[in-house]
Amino acid sequence: MNLEFLSSGPAVAIENEERILVIADLHFGIEADLAAHGLHFRSRSEARVDRVLKTIDEADPDRLVLLGDIKHSIPSLTWQEYHELPEILAAFRDRIPIVVFPGNHDIGIERFLKEDEIRPKEGAVIDSVGYLHGHMYPAPELAGHLLVIGHHHPQISLRDEVGCALQAPAYIRAEVDSARLGLAVPGQGETPARALFVPAFNEIAGYDISRIVNDPFSPVSRCMKKDSCEIILADGTYIGPLRGIENDESD
Repeated sequence: MNLEFLSSGPAVAIENEERILVIADLHFGIEADLAAHGLHFRSRSEARVDRVLKTIDEADPDRLVLLGDIKHSIPSLTWQEYHELPEILAAFRDRIPIVVFPGNHDIGIERFLKEDEIRPKEGAVIDSVGYLHGHMYPAPELAGHLLVIGHHHPQISLRDEVGCALQAPAYIRAEVDSARLGLAVPGQGETPARALFVPAFNEIAGYDISRIVNDPFSPVSRCMKKDSCEIILADGTYIGPLRGIENDESD
């Protein structure tokens, strides 16, 4: 299995028999929700779609996997989402076949998708890799596979010796407790499963990695082994174990 991290996203291309481009948490329509809370931004949907299309061109994949939270508003559709989503999804499928793993924000998105584009919220295996949004317990058939999930919007914050800070999207790679997650594989002993937490493609969304690890809010994050967590920047730069970053912050 080969993983290629694409900073133009952030996105990751995973290649076995197929080359699959993975994008998480687009959150189209987030601007309308922010406006309802007094924060007014022009819609960035067109620019976000252009970034997706450019990332597809760069990765040259066989298909696109969207790891949920394509839309933002819950529990209903906003005017912005209702009018923008058909054209957005059409632009994607005109370029490449798409597969969608619905997220907790994707209530009602089925009306904009074709039947063969939707996968279960609990996830499914595609080309020997398990995919799901990440707000649900993984389906049993994901046992023994790498879990690739969204939902968490991981973002790293680093400070140097003069206090300058870097905030950037990042991946978390970690072992997970298979038995606790309900994914124990008979006959494989204590061999740990692994998960890759994919950062949000939406440029507004971000959640500090330390908070994800220390105050987990999903089945997979609650079952990951903190000491095994490694951080990778959006361009593939390996930062190192989380414990090293936390030690630096405490100095």
